[in-house]
Amino acid sequence: MTEGIEMDTAVDTPQITIDAAQLDLASPASGPKPTTSLLQRRSPLAAPHYQLERLAALDLSHTRQGGHFAACLADQGWEELRPATLEIFQINVGKLCNMTCRHCHVDAGPDRREIMTRETIDACLQALDQTTAHTVDITGGAPELNPHFRYLVEQCVARGKQVIDRCNLTVLLLPPLHDLPHWLAERGVEVVCSLPHYRKLNTDTQRGNGTFEQSIEALRRLNAAGYGYGDPKRRLTLMSNPVGAFLASNQTKMEQEWKAGLWKNHGVCFDRLITLNNMPISRFLEWLEQSGNLQRYLEVLVNAFNPATVAGLMCRNTLSVAWDGRLYDCDFNQMLELDMQFPDGQAAHIRNFNPDWLAQRQIVTARHCFGCTAGAGSSCGGAIES
Repeated sequence: MTEGIEMDTAVDTPQITIDAAQLDLASPASGPKPTTSLLQRRSPLAAPHYQLERLAALDLSHTRQGGHFAACLADQGWEELRPATLEIFQINVGKLCNMTCRHCHVDAGPDRREIMTRETIDACLQALDQTTAHTVDITGGAPELNPHFRYLVEQCVARGKQVIDRCNLTVLLLPPLHDLPHWLAERGVEVVCSLPHYRKLNTDTQRGNGTFEQSIEALRRLNAAGYGYGDPKRRLTLMSNPVGAFLASNQTKMEQEWKAGLWKNHGVCFDRLITLNNMPISRFLEWLEQSGNLQRYLEVLVNAFNPATVAGLMCRNTLSVAWDGRLYDCDFNQMLELDMQFPDGQAAHIRNFNPDWLAQRQIVTARHCFGCTAGAGSSCGGAIES
């Protein structure tokens, strides 16, 4: 999918033009857009440091350990949070998206022109070859809109890696991507799809009017390509975020309910459901502020801190690579620009990737990390504690 997108692959600041006749991402027809990006609106929250300041300024003195994440870790014997064996190589290939969802922690949208170049993708592959990671998790934005998406998938499959495509579903309805469900199925790629709820109202409330119907159509196309029927090489995973300022519900019970509801009402099937707590950053942080829920939600997260989740945090077994090649402990740290700290003080970038330094680093944490340790925990793989 290279038509209509022009890029300068010599640097990490590509120039992108969209051919409106072929792929007009700004059009409502390309995907629901209940809001616009923080960046486009020039919101102060578009600046990661401002988001961190807003969270740090909250008075949480009456909560567990005064709302200090490092103190909660230390109370459980974790004086420092260190990485475990690297298992997942997560690559964010850009912030370009055909949707602009209200809860998006990436602040993705049609106006976001940050996108990973072929040069940086090749650097990622060279780094991947130096690791023991068994899974490559490709995310965005809508990762499928990166013109080198299929190249990256092919290269990872050729290396024998399990590949995950984090898909918003509606992108599969864009004309240039109609063949993608079968293309992914032929390569054994797991598709992890965002769907807030199996009912229309809750899904459209979070992601925009028309999202649910488009998502059901996309799921039917994935089913037609062999996804969702128990084949481990055609695994279809749905991912749910709560539609509101509360923690994710029990993942196992939700999966049973969703499977019954989607099959009965829409004839759609899937393999598994994963749940994630909403992270109090970016556009969800904006919603929390506007709805008057910020203080209460942070109190909920802190007071629900679950020590049993710490060992399984995704920052311990995952490397997060940004569109420009910078390295982070997790996808959320990436969006807050909390750069990975290498022991020698050198800036962490995919071009100077060093697996030994990676294993020796101390993981960077802040208040938003309570989102991953609250309740049953939350990670890119769903709940941490079953």
